[in-house]
Amino acid sequence: MFKNKKILITGGTGLIGIQLVNMLIEQGARVSIAALDDPSRAHPEAEFKQVNLMRFENCIEACTGMDMVFHLAGIKGSPAMTSKKPASFFVPTITFNTNMMEAARQCSVRRYLFTSSIGVYSPAEVFFEDAVWKTFPSENDKFAGWAKRMGELQADAYKIEYNWDKIAIVRPANVYGPYDNFDPNNAMVIPSLIKRALDGENPLVVWGDGSAIRDFIHAKDVAKGMLVAMENATGQVINLGSGTGVSIKDIVEIIVNNIKDKPEVIWDTSKPSGDRKRLMDISRANSIGFKPAISIEAGIKEVMSWYWENKNIVDKRYNVFVENKFF
Repeated sequence: MFKNKKILITGGTGLIGIQLVNMLIEQGARVSIAALDDPSRAHPEAEFKQVNLMRFENCIEACTGMDMVFHLAGIKGSPAMTSKKPASFFVPTITFNTNMMEAARQCSVRRYLFTSSIGVYSPAEVFFEDAVWKTFPSENDKFAGWAKRMGELQADAYKIEYNWDKIAIVRPANVYGPYDNFDPNNAMVIPSLIKRALDGENPLVVWGDGSAIRDFIHAKDVAKGMLVAMENATGQVINLGSGTGVSIKDIVEIIVNNIKDKPEVIWDTSKPSGDRKRLMDISRANSIGFKPAISIEAGIKEVMSWYWENKNIVDKRYNVFVENKFF
């Protein structure tokens, strides 16, 4: 399906985007990337444009002549950082989500994938795709949740008014992998713990008691799921998770057990643990052929090795919370 197709990937230098670009180029696609990251993160066989997607004319230029668009570009930050700088998250996210989908429509792009978020869901132990619009996003995820919900509503509006039903929507769970955000002030739980542990922090202090259960999925599995969704689920919303719960304590144990000089772990129970359990129902994704393949143990070991070997490039990514500007 993807061979010889002209495909644009926004955010193609990011955590998931790098994996997706690799897969599409292996399948013979003619890939273009639009991102704000350092050009060194781009695949050498892809056309790379360092471009601000908050400007509509740039989105039109990027979409012109494309057969498909995978819209992955986003602002990734920890809940703590997002709560401190919500405008730096919300405004760019909702602006380039709106611009890109409208540009793709005006340029007659045949198929489009919109990357939504687990943040659209209200607190629950298991997240089902069709439950979203009966609830409100969690207070902790309200900026991510509402920004992504607006993108989903835009897709619905286009289906109704323009009969454009070739938009797939995916909601990834908690994604991790090589090329993640390892900024100590802004990283999510897995990259944060990996960085701190491998950088020699001892004792390793972890918030909460470790009992919180989350759905973690490797970026490579998410990229595979995006290909499956683009091919088989346009017009639908699909959860992309592991469907399996892993506790924060399990994550810490995997990391510590793969370090020669093991740090002492201290659980700071004065700090919040978050919701007790958050899992994704992935039966809909399973029904169209998606099955995650990378175990949490194998995935974390891979990221630990990658971080150790690539410390010199982890900062070569655009961080809106630090730079707070666009080209």
